[in-house]
Amino acid sequence: MTELVEHEHLFIGGELIEPRGKDVIEVVSPHTEEVIGRVPHASREDVDRAVAVARRAFDEGPWPRTSLEERIEIVTRIKDGIAARHEEIARVISAENGSPYSWSVLAQALGAMMVWDAAIRVARDFTCEERRDGVLGPLLVRREPVGVVAAVVPWNVPQFVAAAKLAPALLTGCTAVLKPSPESPLDAYLLGEIAREAGLPEGVLSILPADREVSEYLVGHRGVDKISFTGSAPAGRRVMEVAARNLTRVTLELGGKSAALVLPDADVATAVSGIVPAAWMNNGQACVAQTRILVPRTRYDEFADAFAQAANALKVGDPLDPATQVGPLVARRQQQRSLDYIRVGQEEGAKVLAGGGRPAGIERGWYVEPTLFGDVDNSMRIAREEIFGPVICLLPYGDESEAVKIADDSDYGLSGSVWTADTEHGIEIARRVRTGTYCVNTFSLDMLGPFGGYKNSGLGREFGPEGYGEYLEHKMIHLPAGA
Repeated sequence: MTELVEHEHLFIGGELIEPRGKDVIEVVSPHTEEVIGRVPHASREDVDRAVAVARRAFDEGPWPRTSLEERIEIVTRIKDGIAARHEEIARVISAENGSPYSWSVLAQALGAMMVWDAAIRVARDFTCEERRDGVLGPLLVRREPVGVVAAVVPWNVPQFVAAAKLAPALLTGCTAVLKPSPESPLDAYLLGEIAREAGLPEGVLSILPADREVSEYLVGHRGVDKISFTGSAPAGRRVMEVAARNLTRVTLELGGKSAALVLPDADVATAVSGIVPAAWMNNGQACVAQTRILVPRTRYDEFADAFAQAANALKVGDPLDPATQVGPLVARRQQQRSLDYIRVGQEEGAKVLAGGGRPAGIERGWYVEPTLFGDVDNSMRIAREEIFGPVICLLPYGDESEAVKIADDSDYGLSGSVWTADTEHGIEIARRVRTGTYCVNTFSLDMLGPFGGYKNSGLGREFGPEGYGEYLEHKMIHLPAGA
């Protein structure tokens, strides 16, 4: 993206409509620090309009009453539209938030397409009505769409997270208001175009870029039946507080401080090559990133040298350069946050093994070197708090029981991995660690399985039939004997 992108309208109910407010969101390149886009900032009045059309479309419109096959047909066209424009989507997101383009193609764009596709597969196999033999007679159990969904997505993986919310919402027959982050609203307009071309009925989808104040108004709106939020744990708590006023249902996918547990029998090259991309993925701006690497004290020096060399070898630079592996952070505040944690880590007594500041030779942009801390104790702030930047901790442990204890000693429980020569033993470790997603000798996130967190990492699940069910209400119908 070299030209300034400007949008003057909001996408409400499938139409481009003049905003009620006058405020504008300026999208700033994290690489050049220059304005690359402008979009309207949705107001409370715009939220009222969007919720009203979504409410009407759900209560009176055709979408919840169409057959599943008809909904699948339209959602499939959305998925195909994303696939056809995946390179464009990847470029826009990389320009907005600094994701390396090669990663954006795979995770931001094609990853989003895979989420839509997986939801379609789940919908085809999901049972929405079944008969049961009850204690007092026959029952009919129905699963019906929950209603109007407010989908609030972050800036780090905007299309991927939007798909995680919109795909099951639309397939179950819900209507939705998508609230993209002010840092990354441009790709949302591409999604609006694709949805419109796919033939979504009037009122089914609205897209409202806005800040936290307007987001809170949306979350607390009486016309909303369900909130699906992805963001930080403090913001998730606030969402729960506001939603509680109306007893609105919530799904929260929040932060993480995940541990990659390297067992004493692990191969160095295999563990390093698998963990490094999972630790510094998306410039460290990923809730599932493996930010704590646990290594046996008996092999600490060997692993510390290998991880430090790998961190120093990561190519830092322009996110639109296909060779870049680590780009800039999304905003100056995020850059400063990482630099502050690097200072804190040093003050706490941890040792910088790689990186530790701004990269040399890059004069502009919100860059931070891929940084690895060694000699980290799990009580340190850098090991306990979600940094959301390219700052990774290396923690030594004694025996396996201590390793599992350290992995579990966290306020979070979103992801994790174990690296070992014995896969079956790795599975045993996976069963012991209390976290929502776990990987054995690999790192991935499968869209047909349940994704979500323990503890402060959230409530509810996304993906798979478990995530699909989050957008349904359960109804019990008693039938007469013999029916």
